[in-house]
Amino acid sequence: MNAIDHPLVAAYLDAVARETAELPADRRAELLADLREHIEVSGTDDEQRIREVLAELGEPRTVAASALAEEPQAGGTPASPAPVRPGRARLTVGLLGVAGLLALLNPLAGGVALLAGLALLWTSPYWDNRHKLIGTATAAGVPVLLLLAAVLLAATRLGPTELLVVVAVSVAVPAFGAITLLRALRR
Repeated sequence: MNAIDHPLVAAYLDAVARETAELPADRRAELLADLREHIEVSGTDDEQRIREVLAELGEPRTVAASALAEEPQAGGTPASPAPVRPGRARLTVGLLGVAGLLALLNPLAGGVALLAGLALLWTSPYWDNRHKLIGTATAAGVPVLLLLAAVLLAATRLGPTELLVVVAVSVAVPAFGAITLLRALRR
C-alpha cells in the first residue's frame, strides 16, 4: 500500500474536503490534488512517516482556513478574516479599563489588574504596537499620576473638588483607552 491509499491519508483528505466546502469546486479540487501530490512525493508507506507528513501539512482546519483566506471574494479581493472578538481580548480591555478605579479603591488590586491587563495586551495578536502603546499609556498613566500626586500632596489634604477630579480622571482616562482598544478590535 502506498501513502495515498493509507486510511490516515484518506481521513485527512476527507477532513480537508469537509472544511473547504465553501471553496469553489475547481479551487477545492486543486487544493486536494496538491495535498495528494505532496503526500505521494513522500514515497512512504510507513505509518509513522505518514503521520509526520500529515503533521507537516498542518491540521485540516488550518489548511482549509488558509485556502479560504486566499480565495477572492466577489469583488476580486482576497477574503479578509472575520473580526476577532475573543474572550481574552474582552478580558484585556476590561482589566485595563478598571485598573485606575481599582487603584483608588485598593492599590494592590489595581496594580494586579493593571499588570495582568498589560501582560495580556502585549502578548495579544489582536492589536498593533500603536494601540498597545495607547492602551498602556491610558491604563498605566492613572496609577502613576496617583502615585505622584500622593507624594507631592502628602502634606496637604484633598478637598471634595480635588477628590472628585481624581476619581473622574481615574475613570475617564482608562475608559478612553479601553474604548480605543475595542474600536481597533472591531476593524
